[in-house]
Amino acid sequence: MGKFSSSSDDSGGEPGIDMSPMLDCVFILLIFFIITTTFVEERGIEVEKPQPAAASNQQKPNCVFVVDAKGTILHDGAAIGIDRVPSIVKRAISTEDVPVVIQAERLAPSGLMVKVMDQARSAGATKVSIANRGS
Repeated sequence: MGKFSSSSDDSGGEPGIDMSPMLDCVFILLIFFIITTTFVEERGIEVEKPQPAAASNQQKPNCVFVVDAKGTILHDGAAIGIDRVPSIVKRAISTEDVPVVIQAERLAPSGLMVKVMDQARSAGATKVSIANRGS
């Protein structure tokens, strides 16, 4: 009678279309495309990733000045005058632009801190910061 079944058929079911030939075609097309697809590994540039260094190697040198509560300016543990700050900063930044850190004690005169900062900036320092010494 063909692919369509009618209600006068012996099966007594609803009329429908046989889907198995369509599924066969879909599977054949799927297999065809899987087989004919070429998997090409595209070449790109090779990137050399940097290796992590130890934390101590990553610290850059700083030019550190300490202003204590008595109004003394210290550099590398030695007391210096305000007039020596520019020469020390110029020597420190001559090879590399190192940051200048001014560590101040809690009771240190703020005017002296500002003078040290001004002297460092006038000497050519671009990165000047203030840190709390904690004492």
